[in-house]
Amino acid sequence: MELGLKSDEVRLVDYTPEWKKEFIRVKKELIENTNLEENRIEHIGSTAIKGMSAKPIIDILVGVDDLSKVDKPLFKDFYRAGFLRLKVERPGEIVLAKFTDDTYEVKTHYIHLVEYHKELWNNLIFFRDYLISDETAKKRYLEVKKEYLKKSSTGVNEYTDFKGEFVKSIFKKRKS
Repeated sequence: MELGLKSDEVRLVDYTPEWKKEFIRVKKELIENTNLEENRIEHIGSTAIKGMSAKPIIDILVGVDDLSKVDKPLFKDFYRAGFLRLKVERPGEIVLAKFTDDTYEVKTHYIHLVEYHKELWNNLIFFRDYLISDETAKKRYLEVKKEYLKKSSTGVNEYTDFKGEFVKSIFKKRKS
């Protein structure tokens, strides 16, 4: 299993069960290096969906009580586990990444630090679980991702925006 994408690269690879094993390994590292409880660390994103082609990056959801109270010691704990905070600005989320080496060119893992059991946490878990349980939605999501790749293999933000309408349509199902 080869993980990693260069900055702004968008590429899909076939599903591998190694992604789950890698998540479990990194989750153990996070528990060992932080005071986080096991239930606050979840595997999300397409690598968490059996059979789904995905970008070769492991997405990890980490829940804290209050984002505004996340302190330097926690970021030092994440650093010990190999994660660096990114300058990504997203509402209700702090993003960290793990890289292949100290050139910081190839990202292999993301941590999405959000408030535990609040709306974003619940939406991201729901999205994962919905696609796991609904084959039609899973196939449609893969089609959306492939549609983007027909026109470009770069533009991570554009790729995320391109998938946004589909993702929001699944989030709405949680509320209905």
